[in-house]
Amino acid sequence: MIPRYSRPDMVALWMPEARFRIWFEIEAHATDALADLGVVPKEAAAALWAWWATNPIIDVPAIDAIEAVTKHDVIAFLTWVAEQVGDEARFMHQGMTSSDVLDTCLSVQLARAADLLIADIDALLAVLKRRAIEHKLTPTIGRSHGIHAEPVTFGLKLAQAYAEFDRNRARLVAARADIATCAVSGAVGTFANIDPAVEAHVATKLGLSIEPVSTQVIPRDRHAMFFATLGVIASSVERLATEIRHLQRTEVLEAEEYFSPGQKGSSAMPHKRNPVLTENLTGLARMVRGYVTPALENVALWHERDISHSSVERYIGPDATITLDFALARLTGVMDKLLVYPARMEKNMNKMGGLVHSQRVLLALTQAGVSREDSYRIVQRNAMRVWESDGALSLLDLLKADPEVTAALPAAEIEDKFDLGYHLKHVDTIFDRVFARS
Repeated sequence: MIPRYSRPDMVALWMPEARFRIWFEIEAHATDALADLGVVPKEAAAALWAWWATNPIIDVPAIDAIEAVTKHDVIAFLTWVAEQVGDEARFMHQGMTSSDVLDTCLSVQLARAADLLIADIDALLAVLKRRAIEHKLTPTIGRSHGIHAEPVTFGLKLAQAYAEFDRNRARLVAARADIATCAVSGAVGTFANIDPAVEAHVATKLGLSIEPVSTQVIPRDRHAMFFATLGVIASSVERLATEIRHLQRTEVLEAEEYFSPGQKGSSAMPHKRNPVLTENLTGLARMVRGYVTPALENVALWHERDISHSSVERYIGPDATITLDFALARLTGVMDKLLVYPARMEKNMNKMGGLVHSQRVLLALTQAGVSREDSYRIVQRNAMRVWESDGALSLLDLLKADPEVTAALPAAEIEDKFDLGYHLKHVDTIFDRVFARS
């Protein structure tokens, strides 16, 4: 957890005090259920909640000091609570094992983290939709392999990003449902010393579903899918960030990050306006993806339980969610304030003498009776002259002067193939597909 890349709400979720408070709720709700079953006195559960109602401060250093002796975090916590509550606390944890507390707590934390991340995506989607509609018909060049291809609109670029993050939202909602499971099944998950009704009660109170078979731990395929989903979202963050970085290059400069008053781009070169935020997002995405492989490797545990996963999750649970939370918020800010330069987009699109219309001429020649091979050869021959002139020559002029072309197509029809509007005629259809449900 690095403060530079952290936001307070997500950080608070992973602080020791927050974790211990969830532990207490698990133990107290379980004690309630045990009291209802007659396993422990009702006074025991009442005593726990009576102490809790005083809004106690969780003394993290005191618990840590006990753990330094016991070498067991759950026992240290139970010992500290017993010191606060008194004799009735001995009925806590009846028939339970540490994993019941630890795994259920992690489920609560990951579900709550998912809620924050879903809200982050919602904020990003709102910005992407607004900017997409703003630039729905702003023409720009589409590129493949980094080379001019055919015209698109900047709004279509943003609509693509919207659709991708909309899919990511659905993935995260599904991952949240998958991870939000409760296990209070005792040693090796057989319920030998605790009634399954206790698990059902705790699950209901904490808003979780019941793990069908926990084997003492919640199966880590759930966690692997959760962190893999975070990795996919991070990759989508990087994809959009990379697009902005390319568009901000001096030779392109079709869009750029907002450059605030007083901001400096370089310690040596006063003219610099660097894409520092989107470069940062690229790095943060790498970190989030880096947590996916350890989560996958956590799936294979020995028999009913080991703790090889434990140290991994103490890292990746906080770090992956905190980092992605920050990255999504930063990306939302970038897109909200993104500077867009339509005139530069038009200039760049027209830079290469109309080459972006070559396919329409190719197709027109084939429809006029010229073989595809000959059509391609004729158009490419002229296109290469324009390319080698660095756009000084005009493809339209060369085609109108080419007897092989004019033998098949009249000048007016050739000119018609250079109409920009032709490429944008289905923008409304695409927007309807993307935004119909939003």
